[in-house]
Amino acid sequence: MSVKIHIRPGMEQLAHGQSVVEVRGKTVGECLNHLVKLFPEMKSGLFADNGKILDYVDISVNGQSSYPEELAKPIKDGDELHILRVLGGG
Repeated sequence: MSVKIHIRPGMEQLAHGQSVVEVRGKTVGECLNHLVKLFPEMKSGLFADNGKILDYVDISVNGQSSYPEELAKPIKDGDELHILRVLGGG
């Protein structure tokens, strides 16, 4: 199963300059873990110490947020994930 992960600008250096990486997995979590296996530096930009996605990171699947399922959200062959930075303030 092949899934494309689009890496947001500013994180591309953690993936050796790549903006799109093909990974495998049946869930968002499995895909992100495969990405981290390929590029260990990505871990600190995606995951908190407790193993959950960082509060300021959102993962979209085919343009839709993976929240609230996040890491458990099922993925199909050909899906596209985007790593997004959540902006806050007010």
